[in-house]
Amino acid sequence: MKLTLIGAGPGDPDLITVKAIKVLREADVIMYDALVAPELLDYCRPDALKVYVGKRRGAYSCVQEDINPLIVHYAQQYGHVVRLKGGDSFVFGRGWEEMDYAAQHGISVAVIPGISSSYAVPAAAGIPLTTRGLSESFWVVTGTTKEGQLSKDLQLAAQSSATVVILMGMHKLPLIADLFIGLGKADTPIAIVQNGTTPEQRVVVATVGNIVAEVARTGIENPAVIVVGAVATLANLTDIVQQTSANGLTQ
Repeated sequence: MKLTLIGAGPGDPDLITVKAIKVLREADVIMYDALVAPELLDYCRPDALKVYVGKRRGAYSCVQEDINPLIVHYAQQYGHVVRLKGGDSFVFGRGWEEMDYAAQHGISVAVIPGISSSYAVPAAAGIPLTTRGLSESFWVVTGTTKEGQLSKDLQLAAQSSATVVILMGMHKLPLIADLFIGLGKADTPIAIVQNGTTPEQRVVVATVGNIVAEVARTGIENPAVIVVGAVATLANLTDIVQQTSANGLTQ
């Protein structure tokens, strides 16, 4: 019995690792999430069992408390289970929880890291998280804690001079903007990248003070990554839905 956690990458199916593909070809069961590119399932054996356990806001959702026992069940019944998760399974992917649960039930575990959307999605939009003269470091923060509140770490991140990357934060965007505005950062550039690394990628760049209005106007929505900081102005203009300068004037 074995469980392998595989990070599927940020969206583009070509951004999965070679090692991950090799394991997908061997696995007996593939339990995959909502943000996994469907093309990746083509690497699986024809007789492999493919189980959708998607977790996505506003759509069908299989809760974590159900997924953990399912992993054990399929490992006991079939042998080798792959847990295929978007991005990297150890970056807000609850991968360790699944690995720990499986290990407690006598299942051997392995991890194949994936390319995280936290840095790959901004990069696909031309946004470096660090660059000389603009940003020396970056924070990666979840938009919402399990209690449904803004993370206290986000409050700390907003006070720093670092680039702030926010995952799973679109439904909290007004609160996030208010947090930065309350710290006197209404003019700070902000970029939102939807469906990053895929042909459906869309980008909006604005300021913290007017980003909520820009999102409403352009229709940018999940899945999306939020980047706050001066580097947001470096987004690739060919991908921009609407670029608004820090002084609020359209470019």
